[in-house]
Amino acid sequence: MSRVVLLGLFLLTPSPLLAEGGIPPDASLSLWWAFPFVGMLLSLALLPLVASHFWEAHYGKVAVAWALMAAVGLSAAFGFSPAKTEILGTLFHHYLPFVIMIGSLYTIAGGIQIRVESPGTPLTNTAFLAVGTFLAGWIGTTGAAMLLIRPFLHMNARRKNRVPHMIFFIFLIANVGGALTPLGDPPLFLGFLNGVSFFWTVEFLSFEMLMIALPLLLIFYILDQALVKKEGLSLQNRWPKTTVKGGFNGFLFLGVMGFVLMSGMWAPEISVHIAGISLDLQDVVRDGGLILLAMGSYVFTPSDIHTSNHFSWEPLKEVIKLFFGIFVTVIPVIAILEAGTQGALAPLVSLVTHNETPQNAMYFWLSGGLSSFLDNAPTYLVFFHMAGGDAPTLMSLLSGTLVAISCGSVFMGAMTYIGNAPNFMVKTIAEGHKIQMPSFFGYMGWSVVILLPLLFLLSWWRF
Repeated sequence: MSRVVLLGLFLLTPSPLLAEGGIPPDASLSLWWAFPFVGMLLSLALLPLVASHFWEAHYGKVAVAWALMAAVGLSAAFGFSPAKTEILGTLFHHYLPFVIMIGSLYTIAGGIQIRVESPGTPLTNTAFLAVGTFLAGWIGTTGAAMLLIRPFLHMNARRKNRVPHMIFFIFLIANVGGALTPLGDPPLFLGFLNGVSFFWTVEFLSFEMLMIALPLLLIFYILDQALVKKEGLSLQNRWPKTTVKGGFNGFLFLGVMGFVLMSGMWAPEISVHIAGISLDLQDVVRDGGLILLAMGSYVFTPSDIHTSNHFSWEPLKEVIKLFFGIFVTVIPVIAILEAGTQGALAPLVSLVTHNETPQNAMYFWLSGGLSSFLDNAPTYLVFFHMAGGDAPTLMSLLSGTLVAISCGSVFMGAMTYIGNAPNFMVKTIAEGHKIQMPSFFGYMGWSVVILLPLLFLLSWWRF
C-alpha cells in the first residue's frame, strides 16, 4: 500500500515546471533502462509458478513496485518534472483510454447472455470460432472475446479437455480477427487516427487475415476431433438453438463503435488540460461517452443475467493492475525504440531498411516480435513513423510496408498472454470456470508450435 501512496504522490505533486515537457527526444538511454520492464515480465511469468499464493494476493503491489522503480529512475536521470510529465502523458494518452475502452467493452459484453444449446462438437466449435473471428474485426477483439467466451464455455461444459478451446479462442477471436478493420485492434485504430482510411485494412489485410485464420481453424478442427475420440464422447451435430438476453446492450456496442469513430473523424481543435497534460476534446468526449455507456449497461442489465454469466470485476481488475505496471515500465523501452538508429537498439532498428529500401519482412518480425511483449499500439506507431509516417504514401507506394507493420502488430499479439489485453481476460475467465490454463511460458509453447510456423509461411509468401 505504501508503494501505491508514493507513486500517487509522485504523480500528483504540483510542479511549476510541468510545462517544460517530458524526456528529451534525443535522450540516450542504455538497455539497462529496460530492467523494470523485464522485471515486470519475469514476475508475470515466474511468480505464478514459484510463489502462486503470494502472486494471487499481491500481484497489484508487484506491478506498482516495478512502476515505482521506473518512475524514480526517470526522475533521478531527467528531473522530477520531465519524468512526471512523461508518465502522466502515458497514463492520460494511452493507459486510461485503454482501460476505459477495455472496461466498457467488458461491462457491456457481460450484460449480454448468449446461450447456445448445442453439443460442443468439432464442427460446431470450429464454426463458432470462425464467426467470432469475423465479428472481432467489427466490435473489437476485446468486445468479441468478452461477448463470446461464456457461450463457448457453456457449449463445451461436458468436454474434459477445454484448454485447446481457450488457446485457439485467444489466437483467433482475441487477436487474428482484429486485423479486419480499425475497430478491431488498437494499433489499426492508431493508424486510422494518423490518416489510414477506414476500409484500407479491409482491402489490404483481409487476405493475410485469412491466411492465418483458415489454417488455424483447420488445425483446431482436426485437434478437436482427436480430443473427442480420446474423451470417448459420442456427440451429434445439430443446428444450434441460440437465445439472447440483455439485447439492449447490443445497441450500446454500436454506441461504443460510434464514439470510437467520432474520435477519429471529428477534430474541433479544442484541448482540455488536466494536470498539465493536453487532451483533445474528441478524446475526452469519447472516453466520457464510453464510461456512460458502461455505467448504463451495468445499472440497467438485470442481475440474473450477470449471475448467469458469472460476471465479476476480477478479470478487469487484473488487467488494470498488471497493465499499469507494463505501461509505466515500458516508457523507457519505447523511448529507446523511438531513438531509432541513434539509440541502444540501433543494430535491431537498422534491419528495417537496406540502401534506403524498406525491408518488409523485418518490419513484420520486429513490429510483431516487440508487440508480443510490449504494448502493440505504441509499437505500431513507432514503426509507422520509422517507415515515413505519411499515410497516403504508406497506403499506396509503400503499402507492403504498412501491411507488414499492421500484420506483425496484430497477429503476434497472440504470441503471449500480455500481447493483447483480451488474452489475459480470457485466461482469467477460463480459470474461473475451473480450467487449468497454461503458465506464461506454457502458453508460449502453444503459440510457438502452432502459430509461429504460420507466421513464417505468411512472411515467406507475402513479405
